[in-house]
Amino acid sequence: MPLVRIDLAAGKSADHRRTIGDVIYDAMVSTINVPKNDRFQIITEHAPADFIVDPTYMDIARSPDCVILQITLSEGRTVEQKRTFYKAIVDGLHERLGMRREDVFINLVEVRKENWSFGNGEAQYAV
Repeated sequence: MPLVRIDLAAGKSADHRRTIGDVIYDAMVSTINVPKNDRFQIITEHAPADFIVDPTYMDIARSPDCVILQITLSEGRTVEQKRTFYKAIVDGLHERLGMRREDVFINLVEVRKENWSFGNGEAQYAV
């Protein structure tokens, strides 16, 4: 049950924003074993003054079109699965939207399964 937060500078079309979400969802299903229909995404646009992204950190040349993806998910994926996931997102965004690979910043936040409630005040994944 990933919760995906997509942050980007204001000004992109609704179709562009939706495609970002589609690419991430497709990558989750195909690379890190997320079940179909498990799609929870929050897309937030920011004024340029409120969206600060270092243009050269780690010697990666980022543009103002950088997108920040923060994905909270249950722990348990291998490093190799994560690498494959990152690549699938970057490749998909490049292919479908022409995004520069340098402009995709991804952060995974792993939590234990008991930290999710999908409704009804229950911890559905707790064992």
